[in-house]
Amino acid sequence: MTMAGEPRAEHFPHGADVGVRGIGPTIETAFEQAAIALIACVTEPGNVRAVHMVDIECDAPSVNLLLFDWLNRLIYEMALRRMLFARFAVTIEDCRLRGRAWGEPVDPARHAPAVEPKGATLTALEVARQADGAWIAQCVIDV
Repeated sequence: MTMAGEPRAEHFPHGADVGVRGIGPTIETAFEQAAIALIACVTEPGNVRAVHMVDIECDAPSVNLLLFDWLNRLIYEMALRRMLFARFAVTIEDCRLRGRAWGEPVDPARHAPAVEPKGATLTALEVARQADGAWIAQCVIDV
């Protein structure tokens, strides 16, 4: 059992694609946990070392679209750099995100990638504060 607002990343069922959800005591933590859930679609996040840092900035007209942009930027950076990420740090101010992702190049033998995420979608896209005070950040990832 987890406490309300305790950070966690999880998947939720969605047909052929994968729903990712981040939950945390702050909106920033929920975005970080959604990123971990994204990585967990590909490999076990604990098997990825935080060796190289990548800066990521996004801005959007709403926090929902900010999550959409954040996850798509991570997918883009993973494909471009052929990396997986292990750790994230996010700050959000006025629908502007400044983030950092730490990771390493993909090692097929060690990471055994399960799928390649193609992109975040607008399906089930939600960023909201729950009744218990925890933040939730979720959407479906096209794999």
